[in-house]
Amino acid sequence: MQRRTFLLALAAPVLMVTIGASTASAQADKPIRIGMTVSSAGTFALAAQSGHRGAQIWVDDVNSRGGIAVGGKKRKVELVILDDRSDKQLVPRVYETLIKDEKVDLVFGPFGSTLTAAAANTTETNGTFMVIWSASADSIYKQGYKYIVSATQIAGTLLGQPAVRALHSMGVKKVAFAYVDEPFPAALTQGAIDLAKQLGMQVTMDEKFAKGTKDFNILIQKAKASGAEAFYPTAYEGDQMTIARQIRETNADFKAVYLVYASQPQFLQQSGKDGHYVFSQTLLHEKINWKVTHGLNRAQMVASYNRLFPNAQYPGDFQTILAYGAGVITEEMIKTADSLDAAKLKAAALKLSGKIVTATGEYQIDETGKQYKNEFSIMQTLPNGLEVVYPPAVATAKPVYPVPVFAKR
Repeated sequence: MQRRTFLLALAAPVLMVTIGASTASAQADKPIRIGMTVSSAGTFALAAQSGHRGAQIWVDDVNSRGGIAVGGKKRKVELVILDDRSDKQLVPRVYETLIKDEKVDLVFGPFGSTLTAAAANTTETNGTFMVIWSASADSIYKQGYKYIVSATQIAGTLLGQPAVRALHSMGVKKVAFAYVDEPFPAALTQGAIDLAKQLGMQVTMDEKFAKGTKDFNILIQKAKASGAEAFYPTAYEGDQMTIARQIRETNADFKAVYLVYASQPQFLQQSGKDGHYVFSQTLLHEKINWKVTHGLNRAQMVASYNRLFPNAQYPGDFQTILAYGAGVITEEMIKTADSLDAAKLKAAALKLSGKIVTATGEYQIDETGKQYKNEFSIMQTLPNGLEVVYPPAVATAKPVYPVPVFAKR
């Protein structure tokens, strides 16, 4: 079997998304081809597929406007999608296929820091510009890469800090931290711990656990025994559903529990009462609305989601809007650069820093491509629904703290 055939077989199904670009092949101008991998299975599948839908919303919108002007002519956009199966060993080969065989002009990163870090060496070696929409690990931006930009995802060490500020504002003095041994959760937790200490909070536990852990009871009991008022475990969505269930099953009564993914539609749907009173964060909620300067606003994006994906298992979530916003910023980079050259796109990305507000929020990067804006709002899942509880400027309700003990719920 030839190498290309082998890779495409590994990455099956291969999907060429050409929303709104059905006539592009008949046009004299070639479409702008953007490569992207999406996980069909594994740890990152839910989030990756949600992000993919966000990218498709942007493609649909930009093509409905005739495409993006490059060199004085509008060109439509095509997404070229391969499957990475949540496998960081597969990612470099699949991105090489996108670049060398599919001849894409630039790429969107895969979901998450683990896979994006695996893709970055390949894209950089090949001089291909990569727009990151979800990877937040600070370590990615310390490698000296010239052609990467985080369009919407705030850096990992900053990502977990709004929750700490929220907990501090409620009066929490002691916090137990735990995280799965992966780049994104590690970065988020380290930034959160640093801020907690700066604010004078006591960190009663700083514990990492192995990927694949399914029984969190010992970790939960250790956090409880540490005297923590708040428990702040960071993992991916499926693991956090398990943690929420096991906290309830063991009647581990913390005054506050923070789970980064607990406001995701699928978490709310599957966890039910396990998720009541849990604090979380999001960028996409009907009560969070930015005054956008570029692209669709939140309500328009949600309307597009419902039109394009009427049979989706879940509504759009913050992964959806992160990827959509990344597309909007990519469009502005291309227009500003008037080119698809990687160096010119990076220069345009820097020029646009601080000048764009998308449905996700503000865009601001440094020379490494690291994102400093797009802070998440802190939510609490109350029995009657989600409320924004921090920051005060957008809060829709006061936080319930301490939360009711399980015996009185």
